[in-house]
Amino acid sequence: MGLSIVDFNYLRSLVRTHTSIVIDDGKEYLAEARLSALLRKEGFGSVPELLQNLRVKSFSPLHRRVLDAMTNNETWFFRDLAPFEALRQKVIPEMIVTRRLSRRLNIWSAACSSGQEAYSTLILLHEHFPEIASWDVRVLGTDYSQAMIERVKAGRYSQFEVNRGLPIGALAKHFVQHGLEWEISPRFRNLVDCRLLNLAEPWPEFGEPDIVMLRNVLIYFDVETKADILARVHQRMRPDGYLFLGGAETTMGLSDAFERVPFDKTAYYRPKGASHGCQ
Repeated sequence: MGLSIVDFNYLRSLVRTHTSIVIDDGKEYLAEARLSALLRKEGFGSVPELLQNLRVKSFSPLHRRVLDAMTNNETWFFRDLAPFEALRQKVIPEMIVTRRLSRRLNIWSAACSSGQEAYSTLILLHEHFPEIASWDVRVLGTDYSQAMIERVKAGRYSQFEVNRGLPIGALAKHFVQHGLEWEISPRFRNLVDCRLLNLAEPWPEFGEPDIVMLRNVLIYFDVETKADILARVHQRMRPDGYLFLGGAETTMGLSDAFERVPFDKTAYYRPKGASHGCQ
C-alpha cells in the first residue's frame, strides 16, 4: 500500500514539530524507504499501518524511533575532503599559534551522525600535528538521534563504512577488527563527548568551541530556523573561531555576523572582526 497524501502530511508534520526538519513535497518515496527497516523490526505490514499506530498514541519511544529513521544520517570518513584540507593546511596551524598559551582546543561536530566527522578530525590531528599531543583536545559530538549517539560512543564501523573515505594506513593504525566490524582506538573514543541535541531547540551549556563543524545540516531547515541556529552558533563559539558549513550551505541572507573565507576548493566562516592574537 502506497503512502497517501494524508499519511504523508501527518508524517511531515510529526517530523517538523519535533525536529524542525522540513520534508519537501513529493518525497513520499523517501519516507517509505527510510521507514522500511523499522517496519520489519517493529512488525508492521506497511507504513500507513505504522502511522495509524502513532496517531492513536501519545508521544512514545516508537515515535522517537520513527523520527530517528526519518533523519538523514548520511556521512563518511573525511567527507568532501576539502574542508579537512583546510583544517590541515590553514586552520589548525593558525590555532596552534593562537592557542599556544592555553594549549586547549575544543571542536564541536554538530549533527555528528555516526561519528565519522569527529573521528576523521581527531585522526587528522594525530597524523599531522604531533606537537599538540600534549594539549587538552576535546570534540563534542551532538546529534538528534539516540541511535547515532550510541554508535559514536561504540566507535564501530562496518567494512563498507571504513572503505568509504578512510585511508588504509589510518585503518591499520587506529582501528582493530572485531568480526565484521572495525573499532576505533580508545585513544580517540575517549576524546569525544557524545550528547543528544536538537539544534532547533534550546541548547544546554557546553564549552566555547574553537571550531564548529555544522556541515550538511542547515539544508534541512526552513529559513527562520537556519538563521536562529547560526545566531546561536555565533553566540557560543570563540570570537576568533572557525565555522565550517556544507558545500551547498551559506550564511548569506541568514546572518551578517560571519565573514566567508575562501580556501582552495572550499571555504570556512569566521565571526566578523575575529582577532588573531595569541591566547
